[in-house]
Amino acid sequence: MKVLIKEIFSSIQGEGLNVGEKQLFIRFAGCNLNCKYCDTDFKRENSKEYGKDELLNEIKKYDIETISLTGGEPLLNEAFLLEFLPQINKKIYLETNGTLYKELDKIKDYIDIISMDIKLKSATGQENRFEDNLKFINISPQKTFVKVVFDSNITHDEINSVVKISKDVPLILQPKMPLDKALDIEKIFDLFYAQNKNARLIPQTHKFLNIR
Repeated sequence: MKVLIKEIFSSIQGEGLNVGEKQLFIRFAGCNLNCKYCDTDFKRENSKEYGKDELLNEIKKYDIETISLTGGEPLLNEAFLLEFLPQINKKIYLETNGTLYKELDKIKDYIDIISMDIKLKSATGQENRFEDNLKFINISPQKTFVKVVFDSNITHDEINSVVKISKDVPLILQPKMPLDKALDIEKIFDLFYAQNKNARLIPQTHKFLNIR
């Protein structure tokens, strides 16, 4: 079985609860969403094909304890991950758009941390999929935190829906970069915090530090 990988690189995690942690990033090609806002190149063009053993050999080149499965959407490759992940003796960090809950259920035992995005229509142009997001969280809530990218177009209905979905897990609020001049970040944060005291405001720190 083969999988398309866009790139493999080491860097510092710049988002979410594990910000500042050294990680080895494996970026999978392809995504099941088509957001108008995306800060990564996940296209299948110019990607490299790896088999399980080839990818394992590549990982051995790095002395890094945490592997980030990112994309694109890594869970599009759940059959490959079922073969691949049991061979790894490292912490596994999954970055996902939080829609493929059936696929997560198949590999959840091999994942240590789940960074689950909620893609808001106001920021991405994608239809909100709150029902799928909730089903996703419920697969493994003890391992999951929610991350929401927002801009000045965010609606009160979206805020209320996100709070309802994420009430039992940590909630990370991430202003869309570059910053929207019309965005009142503190006001939006206060609207979330009034309903969820676990809300945290964490920007993309790697962009401030000018690292990947």
